[in-house]
Amino acid sequence: MARPEQVLVLEPQHELKFRGPFTDVVTATLKLTNPTERNVCFKVKTTAPRRYCVRPNSGIIDAGTSINVSVMLQPFDYDPNEKSKHKFMVQSMLAPYDMTDMEGVWKEAKPEELMDSKLRCTFDMPLENDKTHESESNKIVSSSASFVKTDHSALPKSASASLDDGEVKKIMEECKRLQMEVQRLREENKQIREDDGLRKRKVTPMAAPHSSSSTMVTSTVRDEGLSTRILALCVLFFVIGVIIGKMAL
Repeated sequence: MARPEQVLVLEPQHELKFRGPFTDVVTATLKLTNPTERNVCFKVKTTAPRRYCVRPNSGIIDAGTSINVSVMLQPFDYDPNEKSKHKFMVQSMLAPYDMTDMEGVWKEAKPEELMDSKLRCTFDMPLENDKTHESESNKIVSSSASFVKTDHSALPKSASASLDDGEVKKIMEECKRLQMEVQRLREENKQIREDDGLRKRKVTPMAAPHSSSSTMVTSTVRDEGLSTRILALCVLFFVIGVIIGKMAL
C-alpha cells in the first residue's frame, strides 16, 4: 500500500543550502507548517548524523501552526570538487487523539501511516576573488576619504589610492610641519613690525632722520630674510606636489 502524501508544508521544499566559509558552524533553517486540523508528529533524519546538529529533531506541530528547525552544519575542510551526497528526511504522522507517549506512538506506527519528504544538501562557497576585491575597494575608499579630510588638498583620487599608508602619513606630517613653520614666520614678522612701530614712536624728533634710516635698514634686512625663508618653503611645497604627482602616475 502506498504511503499517504506529506501533509506538512516544507520551506524550502527540496534542498537545504549552506553558505561558507565552513570554518565555523553554518546554520540553515527549515520551516515546517501544519495546515491541517490535526496535530502532527514529526522527526528529522539525516544520512550524515555526525556532520549535523538538528534542533528540534522531533516534536509535535499543533494544527494550523508552524515550527522552525535549525540545521547546524559542523565545521569541515571544504573541497569544491566534492559533491555533497548528504540528505535529510522529514518524517511525519497524524498524532492520535489519545496520545500520551510520543516515542511509543512512533514505535507502534504502521508503515501506511507514515509520511515523508526528502531534501538534499548543497554547499555554497563565496568566490575568493569577490571577497578580495570588495576588501581592497573598501580599504582604498577609506584611505582616500581620510587623506582628503585631513589635508584638504586638490589631489585626485587616483593619487591617494596609489600611495600606501606609510607614504601618505609621512607627506601629511611634513605638510603640517611646513604649515606650522609658515605660521610661525608670519607671527614673527608681525611682531617685528609692531616692535619697529613702537621704536619709531619713541625716537626724538632730532634723531628721527638717523634713527628712521637705521630702523628702515634693519626692517628691510629682516623682511628680506623672512621673505627668503617663505620663498624656500613655497619651493619645498611645490617639490612635494611634483613628487606626489609622479607617484600618482
